[in-house]
Amino acid sequence: MADLEWLRGQWDKYAPRYDRSIGVLERLQFGDGREWVCAQASGDVLDVAVGTGLNLAWYPAGVRVTGLDLSPAMLRLARERAGDLGLTVTLQEGDAQSLPFADASFDTVVCTLGLCGFPDERAAIAEMHRVLRPDGRLLLLDHIGSHHRAIRWGQRLLEHFTVRTLGDYQTRRPLPHVQATGFEITRAERGKLGTVERLAARKR
Repeated sequence: MADLEWLRGQWDKYAPRYDRSIGVLERLQFGDGREWVCAQASGDVLDVAVGTGLNLAWYPAGVRVTGLDLSPAMLRLARERAGDLGLTVTLQEGDAQSLPFADASFDTVVCTLGLCGFPDERAAIAEMHRVLRPDGRLLLLDHIGSHHRAIRWGQRLLEHFTVRTLGDYQTRRPLPHVQATGFEITRAERGKLGTVERLAARKR
């Protein structure tokens, strides 16, 4: 399991290149995934692993966004993006596996392309459940392990590199953990040969 200080350092170094690196994948693999997620957000919103703030442009007017990330360098870029967009958001450093918020603090929790990179994704999902208000909504977008054997084999090969460099897993699948935590799945979409999943769930 990755050490958080090591992980923070790796993402700090990667931050200046992140938007450029993710650009091609955004278009080819994830498509309108950020829009799909953010359009469903309402009320007090927690964006876990907010990164450079790529979600900020897609939230509906009137939501109150708090963004959390492990990397100070990523958060600096998110602050710049929020300023460029004329948005007032709260951005703070923190660990998704131990969220620095009280129980039942948010109406919506969003996590896009983040659960693949947490050392313990089950702990992070449990924390998301904890900070949601009753009937609150969880909205996720992530790359996952394909159900096609050949593709999954390729993902496992790639994973040997991405875990060592960024703690980024290619073959996880959040849905079973979301269900096990006690969420009710309200919508699940899987595409791109089984490598991408969009989830909407509600805290029961």
